[in-house]
Amino acid sequence: MSNAVPVVLADLVPTPRILDNRWVRDITLVTGGALFTALAAQFVIHLGFTPVPITGQTFAVLTVGSVLGSRRAAASQAVYWLLGMIGLPFYASGGHGWTKATGSTFGYFIGFIVAAGLIGYIADRRGDRNYVNSFAAMTLGTVVIYIFGALWLAHSINVPLATGDANAISYGVSPFLVGDLLKMILAAAVAPLGWAAFNSKQSHDNG
Repeated sequence: MSNAVPVVLADLVPTPRILDNRWVRDITLVTGGALFTALAAQFVIHLGFTPVPITGQTFAVLTVGSVLGSRRAAASQAVYWLLGMIGLPFYASGGHGWTKATGSTFGYFIGFIVAAGLIGYIADRRGDRNYVNSFAAMTLGTVVIYIFGALWLAHSINVPLATGDANAISYGVSPFLVGDLLKMILAAAVAPLGWAAFNSKQSHDNG
């Protein structure tokens, strides 16, 4: 691990000497975040009434944001989206290509980038050190994903945002509330537990 003072959880990860170079380390972490999101995207439950599936992506996005910090987290989600766009089977159920990348779930991809960057921004300022603050960051990030996702979904499938029986909220937000709450609860614990383990080890080493 670098001798620099750790700011986010990724700074605690011991690395080989080749990763001491800042750019190499950043590229490695960004790529890792993209691959983690791609893996989580393969945990899929398709719902017959909406083009938006239940996946593990949200958990990955929230976790990556808290672990990598703003700049690297946002970059990892942009890389994830771009790699799927150029043909790698990174989207839900191995989906890929331009049509998938810019289709009805395009808003969620943009929301992933913004949410990861926002959660990372909070982590950069040490807002990930306790569970209450971490959970608040996850809540904010999830709301951002919903906003971008629902707005684009309404445009993409030509339904109202929130009015009428068939709307973007009922298709792209409501079915996911319970599952996303569970993801938020789990993701919010990652950074505080990591920092607690680090601080405990520091205390033991200095004791």
